[in-house]
Amino acid sequence: MADFYIIDTHTLLWYLDNSKRLGTIAGEVLNDRSAKFWLPAIALAEALFILEKGRGQYALAERRLLASVRADSRIRTVALGQRILDLTLHCKTIDEIHDRQIVATALFIQNRGLDVAILTRDANITQSGLVACVW
Repeated sequence: MADFYIIDTHTLLWYLDNSKRLGTIAGEVLNDRSAKFWLPAIALAEALFILEKGRGQYALAERRLLASVRADSRIRTVALGQRILDLTLHCKTIDEIHDRQIVATALFIQNRGLDVAILTRDANITQSGLVACVW
């Protein structure tokens, strides 16, 4: 078990929407009341954009998404700052800029000496080999 978990965009949406698309292990981690999560602001922004544009079939509303994140004391939203942006330079094997920033957030935590894993099934992230992934 990792010290911290990074929540990827679709992981967040599938978890809050009670989707069957959520991985079994990821669901167990997200349901663990003692787990600690970092949610990159870019993942939250992307999730809001997906809901706003009606991409995918979610019963989740934008306001409920924000309220759920705020209400969960285990989740810390992480701003995109210069240190994380600097770490995106190590993520060039990842094609999508949002995914680079999510991985860079995990690298930022690793650089602090903490064990971290990303809750994701995104092939772009998992195949990069840059950080541990749980699904």
